[in-house]
Amino acid sequence: MNNIAALRPILDEDKDLILKWRNSPDVAPYMYTDHQISEPEHNQWFDSIRSDLRREYWIIESDSVPVGLASLYAIDKDNSKCAWAFYLADPSARGKGIGTFVEFMIIERALNEMGLNKLWCEVLETNEAVWKLHQTFGFEIEARYRQHIFKQGAPLNVIGLALLKSTWMEKREEMRARLDKIANRHRRVSP
Repeated sequence: MNNIAALRPILDEDKDLILKWRNSPDVAPYMYTDHQISEPEHNQWFDSIRSDLRREYWIIESDSVPVGLASLYAIDKDNSKCAWAFYLADPSARGKGIGTFVEFMIIERALNEMGLNKLWCEVLETNEAVWKLHQTFGFEIEARYRQHIFKQGAPLNVIGLALLKSTWMEKREEMRARLDKIANRHRRVSP
């Protein structure tokens, strides 16, 4: 689609990098876990994601450089829904439109390629930039979970959002046009 963002399957050689990302001060504050993830814990998680048919994971690349992780999880074909999450681990990757491209690709994967009806997610209320990004794609806030998790001993609220396929079909071309603008801007500033 572009050189701004691409999704590729996770490889064995990504294991150490993903552990580094998961424990990074640039990622960990936005995750539900609030502890340093050990290598054995990470290895167990890594092995489980590769064999669980209810989950799909990708490395996010920008200009062929790994910059983050995206996933679909809780894939429920019987109820035509799944959840998703992503993070950009490299702070220099933020603010360039990469997240916008990733969001478009994940929505397309879930709602068009997989034919699901609903894509949902949960975002820390303090991570306003991300839940507002979701809203630009047509996600609607369905819940505000009060004091839903604890980070560093303090309770945090979580925003639950969802996108229905019917809403996506109305927003799809608008968002494709937005991606074209970002790509054109990127081409003008790239060497």
